[in-house]
Amino acid sequence: MANESRSRTARHDSKKSSGNKKAPKNKNTRKSSIGSILLKIFMGLFFLGCVAILSGMGLFWWYAKDAPALDESKLDSTVSSRFYAANGDLITEFGSETREKITASDIPQQLEDAIVSVEDRRFYQHIGVDPIRIVGSALSNATTGGMQGGSTLTQQLIKLSFFSTNAEDQTLRRKAQEAWMAVRLEQTKSKQEILTYYINKVYMSNGLYGMQTAATKFYGKSLDELDLAQTALLAGLPNAPSAFDPYVNQENAKKRRDVVLKAMLDNEKITQDEYDSAVAEDVQEGLQDISDDNQEWKYFDNYFNEVIAEVKEKTGKDVYTDGLDIYTNIDVDAQKRLYDIVNSDDYIDYPDDEMQVAATLIDVNTGKVTAQIGARNNDAVLGNNLAVNVTRDFGSTVKPITDYGPAFQFLENSTGRTILDEPYNYVGTDIPIYNWDRQYMGNITLRTALVQSRNVPAAKLFEEVGADNISDFLSGLGIEYNAITQSNAISSNTDKIDGSKYGISSLKLSAAYAAFANGGTYYEPQYVNKIVYQDGTEDEDSFSVSGEKAMDDTTAYMVTDILKDVISQGTGTNARIDGLYQAGKTGTSNYTDDQLAQLDTSNGAYPDITFAGYTPSYSLAVWTGYNDKMTPITDSSTHVASDVYRELMRFVSSSVENTDWTMPDGLTRIGNELYLAGSYTQPSYSSTSSYSSSSSSETTEPSSESSESTESSSSEESIPSSSSEEPPASSTPETTPSSSEESTPSSSDNGESSAPPSPPESSEDTNE
Repeated sequence: MANESRSRTARHDSKKSSGNKKAPKNKNTRKSSIGSILLKIFMGLFFLGCVAILSGMGLFWWYAKDAPALDESKLDSTVSSRFYAANGDLITEFGSETREKITASDIPQQLEDAIVSVEDRRFYQHIGVDPIRIVGSALSNATTGGMQGGSTLTQQLIKLSFFSTNAEDQTLRRKAQEAWMAVRLEQTKSKQEILTYYINKVYMSNGLYGMQTAATKFYGKSLDELDLAQTALLAGLPNAPSAFDPYVNQENAKKRRDVVLKAMLDNEKITQDEYDSAVAEDVQEGLQDISDDNQEWKYFDNYFNEVIAEVKEKTGKDVYTDGLDIYTNIDVDAQKRLYDIVNSDDYIDYPDDEMQVAATLIDVNTGKVTAQIGARNNDAVLGNNLAVNVTRDFGSTVKPITDYGPAFQFLENSTGRTILDEPYNYVGTDIPIYNWDRQYMGNITLRTALVQSRNVPAAKLFEEVGADNISDFLSGLGIEYNAITQSNAISSNTDKIDGSKYGISSLKLSAAYAAFANGGTYYEPQYVNKIVYQDGTEDEDSFSVSGEKAMDDTTAYMVTDILKDVISQGTGTNARIDGLYQAGKTGTSNYTDDQLAQLDTSNGAYPDITFAGYTPSYSLAVWTGYNDKMTPITDSSTHVASDVYRELMRFVSSSVENTDWTMPDGLTRIGNELYLAGSYTQPSYSSTSSYSSSSSSETTEPSSESSESTESSSSEESIPSSSSEEPPASSTPETTPSSSEESTPSSSDNGESSAPPSPPESSEDTNE
């Protein structure tokens, strides 16, 4: 029994012992499980990483296989764009004609140091792409929120030679192809050859390609003759040529130049003393005027300036660097004739070389700008284009679009409606509005009021139609004011410019009048028909314009019918062309009393003289004046605007059919007047007048741009002699009836308009 008891006890202890040994085994099993899971996770991540890398490599090769072939001719050629005329003929290749190249052995060490320091410090170490630079740029962008690029000089050369430089075109596919081509290029070309291609290719602003070209044009020197500051300026320009142009953006140019100098200092290419001396140098030191050796370019400069802007606005493409074929709407013959009319004495007797002319010719049925000039005796490359300038006053040329067109459209007035031309104040003020002759004609028809360019009826119509309706009407014609007032009935003055958004220019006025010519449809003016990219694809859709109905055809015809009388018997007889069906309007602006006190007014003094007119084919708006507004147009040269109009319109009209406008359905002619069908009644005479008894003793409300309309009627001394009567036209074609000299104002229409109350300080007031 005892043995049996011990045996049971032993077995119990053995089981207990066995149970105690199993516990450590379970703990090790759990550790193994965790390790196994971590290992699996690691292996999974490693596998995914490998897949990602392989996928990335596959995608890279998939993109790279379609990369363009390395063509040495493209490396050597410029990326300038070609401009074509409306008929498809090549006009010029922008920037290529005057390019000066430099050889690898002639690259100055100073220039090489500047370029490498600021653009690609590891240029001589990498194989075309620089992973260190890419990672550094990525980290910098992540930490600073900047947009630092990681492209090497070799990649930049590839991009300039084969691809678009626009940010929106920097796709993953493009970057892969660019990197692959850069590596291949480094295998076939030396570093010095690559650097030489780059120096000769980059765009340098002002229509210049290549750093040697820029050195010659900017400083009249070769690259090896430039000082350190000048070299740094050129080395920094390709980054953003227009933004860093030292001729127009001096502050930006200095900042960029100094960035280059700091990079050279950090790269131990210059000493601290050299750096200090160079940053202290005036950024315009040594700069000379840039002349254009391309004699053909002068004819098209202002037009091409707008072409470049339109391409950028509508496609985002850069004409300077994207190598585009640009098919414009320019009529070369018309453009050259316009240039010759404006810049020679063969057609017009100009008073001096300083008078400026801005003119825009538009095809009324398409909105295509067929000719334009924005300066006279100024052959600057991409110079200021006064044809799109909205800071000058177009005077009474606004009346058809601001007063009479809206009155016919919204009030359904007839041309035979009578209105009282009488003493009248701007509504809510005691400021009188004067007519050009400071007289009043009593009850007259709207036709007579516009033909004779009376100011009081125009202002009354503005008030009747209402500013909101007028703003809507003008908006339909592409014209806006920040805040339109009654003064805009006779003036294009605006209290805000905002680039060219507000106000009126030769371009805007020509496009607006074109809507009268074609029966009421407005076309946004277009300089470009289409562009073709380097890969052969065409973009015509970006420049396609469909007309928008701006007014009824009856409104357009009524305005046209009156403006035909302006040329045949009114204020625009100097623009008459024998036998040609045309319509038009004159415009003149005035000086303030304070400004007149500084001028000799014995022969008249006017800041702006304008003429705008049209045929069934073309619309043409011409502005004349001086860059210095305080240099006046005198009575002896008020004819110039209508002379320019007449000479160009005669030329372009000789090659198109001469047809009269057809009266649309919905109008009835009774005598000489037009009425909406079924609306004719006996003329009613307006007796309403806002003329107040205090108008005989009012004082002029001071303003920086007030004109004779705001002069006090109680002080004859404040009335400029130049506005006391209509000055005679000094140039009248043979076809002008002699009777008009006595019965109607002259072609200049001076003195027609009165000044607005509180006009803006940025532009003149009207006198017509």
